[in-house]
Parts: sequence; C-alpha cells; structure tokens
Amino acid sequence: MKMKIGFIGVGNMAKAIIQGWLKANAVSPNEIVIHSAHPSNYEKYAAKYGLQSAKNNIEVVQQADLLCLAVKPQTLTKVLQEIRTTVVQQHSIIISMVTGFSLKQLEQSLQNHDLKILRIMPNVNVEINAGMTALAGNRNLSATDFELCQNLIGKLGQTMEIAEKDFSLFVALAGSSPAFIYLFIDAMSRAGVKYGFNKQQATKIAAQAVLGSAQKVLASDEQTPWDLIDAVSSPGGTTIAGLLAMEEAGFMTSVIKGIDATIAKDQGKD
Repeated sequence: MKMKIGFIGVGNMAKAIIQGWLKANAVSPNEIVIHSAHPSNYEKYAAKYGLQSAKNNIEVVQQADLLCLAVKPQTLTKVLQEIRTTVVQQHSIIISMVTGFSLKQLEQSLQNHDLKILRIMPNVNVEINAGMTALAGNRNLSATDFELCQNLIGKLGQTMEIAEKDFSLFVALAGSSPAFIYLFIDAMSRAGVKYGFNKQQATKIAAQAVLGSAQKVLASDEQTPWDLIDAVSSPGGTTIAGLLAMEEAGFMTSVIKGIDATIAKDQGKD
C-alpha cells in the first residue's frame, strides 16, 4: 500500500527512523516529505536521499497520509496551532514521537477529539533496524490503523504496545538506555586498554560481548538474566570475583539510580 509519510521536524530521531525505513526498503524515498525550521538541514538531507522537501509545515500536512511529529517539546504547541485546521481537514493519522506530550494534550492542542493519534517512543537503534519502540493509540485509532502503523514501525525493530502512563519508564529502559550501554562498553574497553589492548580492539571485544549477551537473554525464554549469570559463574572462578567487585562498587545501585533519574527528568520532577 503506497502512502505518503510526512515529517515535521528532521532531528536525529526523525533521521534515524527515515534511515531505518530506507534500509529496510519499507518505503520509497519519494514517499517521504519533510520540513523543519532549519532549511540548511532538511533541504540538504532531502536532496541527499531523494526525499521530498516541503516549503512549510502546512504543505507537509496536505501531502501526508501519516503525519509524524518530531519536533522538540517546547516547539510542539506552536506547531500544532499552525497546522490545526489543515490536520482536521486532511484526516491523516498523526504519529507523535514528542516526549512528555500526552495523547490528551495533543487532542486539546489540536482542539479536536476525533483525530486518529498514535504516540510512539522509539530509540536510536531504529536507524539500524534494531530499535525498540513503544506504541500507544488514542480511542479513535482503529485496530486496522494501529496494525498498519505497527507493521511499518516494526520494520525498524521490535515494538510493544504499552499503557501511556508507562512511557516515562520506557524512556529510561529503552529510549535513554543506549547511552548507558555505550558507557558500559566504553568502560569495558578502557579496562582493556589498561591491560594492553588498543582502544579499537577492546571496544570491538566489549561491544560483541554485549551484543551476544543481549541475544542470549532474548533467546532464553525460561531463563532470567540472573539464571544466565549463575550459568557463567563457576565456583571460585574469575567471573564471580569480578561480579562481587562490581557489586561492591555499587554497580546495580548505580544502574537503578540512573533509571530513577531518567524517569524523574521525563516526568518533570527533577
């Protein structure tokens, strides 16, 4: 089914999604129309990948079957005021990836409670089709509409329908966590450098270990991560010595505190 996908906002996350779709051949470049407040950014990007660029936000809405809102939270209200009338006329499905802006707030800002809206929370790994994306639709989004969107977003990796109230937790566990994982990989690689590997060697070893371990967790239907830890930890061995040292330094506590801080920030409680 051919459809035109519009993006208002062409920042890092929008580009990651577009790149993921193009890599998966999920959509053709000429099916994507984009606009942002920065012509030097979106016009060059559109030209590089054969996308269509629009002169303004209204033009994006007029062309889009699926309208993706990918602007910063502080900009969204102004954008919604600008496109409000055209959105109601077009009856497009609206997909918002704007953090901290609920489905109810979207409806109120658009002054219309009959629009079909899907709120999503992807992570940057959608760029390599290994993302994790949360989905929550409003009451007007039919099962058919939801399935259409889920199938398209599923080309970017895994998806999960969750309650909107849990989006802040999802942000911490999936949205922000790639940075936490990068920090862990970098710490591992620096330890490798300490003992003689160069940084490139150490990073490749650490990253592949994390990748394989994650795949092992996902493939282990009957085993928890804790069970897998026990399986690797031989009595009196090197692994248990390392685990105990990391716990003594507060490894698990620091991870949980990082999740706590991320949730608090997303909920405006910091």
